[in-house]
Amino acid sequence: YPLPEIDKMARGTRKIGLGVMGWADLLLILGIPYNSIEAEKLAEEVMGFIDDESKQKSEELADLKGVFPFYDKSIYAESGRKMRNATTTTIAPTGTLSIIAGVSSGIEPLFAISFIKNVMDGTELVEVNPHFKAAAEAGNFYSEELMRAIAKEGSLHGIDEVPEEIAEVYVTSHDISPEWHVRMQSAFQHHTDNAVSKTVNLRNDATVEDVAEVFWQAYRTGCKGVTIYRDGSRDMQVLNIGSVKGKEGKDSDASACESCDSGIHSHIVPRPRPAVTTGFTEKVKIGCGNLYITVNYDEDGICEVFTNTGRAGGCPSQSEATARLVSIALRSGIDEKSIVEQLKGIRCPSTIRQKGLNVLSCPDAIGRMIEQVMNHRNGNGSMYKAAPQAATAMDIPKPTAKTFGQEDSKGSAVCPECGGKVEHESGCVICRNCGYSKCG
Repeated sequence: YPLPEIDKMARGTRKIGLGVMGWADLLLILGIPYNSIEAEKLAEEVMGFIDDESKQKSEELADLKGVFPFYDKSIYAESGRKMRNATTTTIAPTGTLSIIAGVSSGIEPLFAISFIKNVMDGTELVEVNPHFKAAAEAGNFYSEELMRAIAKEGSLHGIDEVPEEIAEVYVTSHDISPEWHVRMQSAFQHHTDNAVSKTVNLRNDATVEDVAEVFWQAYRTGCKGVTIYRDGSRDMQVLNIGSVKGKEGKDSDASACESCDSGIHSHIVPRPRPAVTTGFTEKVKIGCGNLYITVNYDEDGICEVFTNTGRAGGCPSQSEATARLVSIALRSGIDEKSIVEQLKGIRCPSTIRQKGLNVLSCPDAIGRMIEQVMNHRNGNGSMYKAAPQAATAMDIPKPTAKTFGQEDSKGSAVCPECGGKVEHESGCVICRNCGYSKCG
């Protein structure tokens, strides 16, 4: 155990958690819809049996080996019921175990009847629930085209080829109302010592009131906890329905975008550079020398940034790369303030050892220059003004490590990271001790 307190509590209560998995598969085999009173009663019966039998065996073990160490502090001490374990039942997620066993997860309903898996070579494989496949073959309505259609819809509703009596039994998590999700969890919770792992799947258009009602229903029915997931609430999710990943999904997204005015684009293309621009150029002293920054704009906003280093050099390729990427971002409609926030504050080791610098690095200087021009265009000043002096490395407490400006007792330059001796190699300064390199 990671902590002695956890070790003490685990051994003192000796909790175990017997539960079930494959519940949805059992209902399919019995032909019982998940969202039905019959399924709710069966849940009470099955979990009640497990709870009763596990308690009986725990009592038998207590007679043989004694009660758990913290028995006197438990609810069983008041009733006098001797138990070997503080708890005997729980409903775990069993996500990985269910995959290994080839059954449905915990007490969750089916997420999908059919889905398409994309393998490495681009081949699409149709995965179908084995119980539904057997029912479809027995009913003579199975076909791969139908399975693909079901995978795309994410449900049997609206699929005319599937008989109604089959569609009523083979319901998925999104076919089931939130009320029935909670009712099924509550049925198991009545006979479970610990919490019940169960997700209430909400559709993408669920409201705050829908979420609140789930919480209240779970509270009223005695659930120890409840998990809610609204479809599409995260950029990436493990399971998806209603669309097929790959080319078909991309094509559908693009066509949907063309038919709406939502402003969402499948890809962003920067606008062309204007023929005539207005701008400012400023000379900025950096740790490696001088940096000349030019920021240009037109009637649509700031559109490009140029940088040029003086003869003292520095990192011209990195500065140019930063300026080019910033220019593309600006002409693609990225918010100017967001770009400034990303650039300002970036520090370079070369600025630490020098006094009187107004910037922290080349990107910091570019960000500050963009901000000055942005303020000028927004009417914050009738004319361009140089920004106030930035908080440089000299304005903050000195680093504890030695810098290149310092020398050891023998007069040798030392590493700014660890204080070890540095060497000049291949036009760069490196430290053999910690691996520091001035060139990055």
